[in-house]
Amino acid sequence: MTTGVAIKSVLNPRAKDIGEFEVRRALPFIQQRAIGPWIFFDHFGPVEFAPGEGMNVRPHPHINLATVTYLFEGEIYHRDSLGNAQPILPGGVNLMVAGRGIVHSERTRDELRASGYSMHGLQLWHALPEEQEETDPAFYHHPAEDIPQVDIDGVSVRVMMGSAYGVTSPVKTFSPNIYIEADLKAGQSLDLPQAEERGIYVVKGGLDIHGEVAPIFAMSVLTDAAKTVTATEDTRFAMIGGDTLGQRFLDWNFASSSKERIEQAKEDWREGRFPKVPGDEEEFIPLP
Repeated sequence: MTTGVAIKSVLNPRAKDIGEFEVRRALPFIQQRAIGPWIFFDHFGPVEFAPGEGMNVRPHPHINLATVTYLFEGEIYHRDSLGNAQPILPGGVNLMVAGRGIVHSERTRDELRASGYSMHGLQLWHALPEEQEETDPAFYHHPAEDIPQVDIDGVSVRVMMGSAYGVTSPVKTFSPNIYIEADLKAGQSLDLPQAEERGIYVVKGGLDIHGEVAPIFAMSVLTDAAKTVTATEDTRFAMIGGDTLGQRFLDWNFASSSKERIEQAKEDWREGRFPKVPGDEEEFIPLP
């Protein structure tokens, strides 16, 4: 197949320092602001925390989007302004709907901080349809055992959001949206689900897509011609996609179809109008 037909572009993440460690930020890019409804994609780790160290993401706000946190290894302790306090564990899917506004923190529990630990995972944001941007904020926790897993000719696939391979995830969606993860041994192939827009991020190993390379630690933006992937070595990848929701403006932790709404959110955070996070009221991240 002609080079460039299956892979429209390859987005090489930028390193972003978030305090205790760096993340690889694969979305957004100037040339690719979103893939379907997905507007943000961070890959962090593996991070090794020594005893006494850990994650300290202080309370901060979001509006008009939903966050998805997924761990391969480790734990994050989530608290939010709705009063939720939940350890996020490997294999589970954690959906936080910001809607008209939510505040949350992401920390390491004292017991885990004392012993030291490893952490590895993804955090993604997807836009909400315009008519649902100001919906009520919510948090949905789905443990690993609730996430559908299927075997496709020996390839293990998990369907985190949306429908694929004859199964549907219980995780709430607001628009046509897909997020899957697959583990392939070297030489194994997998037919991909179709969607209006799709991207593949290789977490481990490497993929061949009709003779083109989807490299590790990069977001390969796919065309409709990308039907099948083949692992060139033992590989784990995530695929995201779905229907585009139109232009979204991003500024700090805010995303919206309206620039004016973002300016209002910035003022509200600056003036302390967002709700506090119960159990984590003392600190916050100031507006940059």
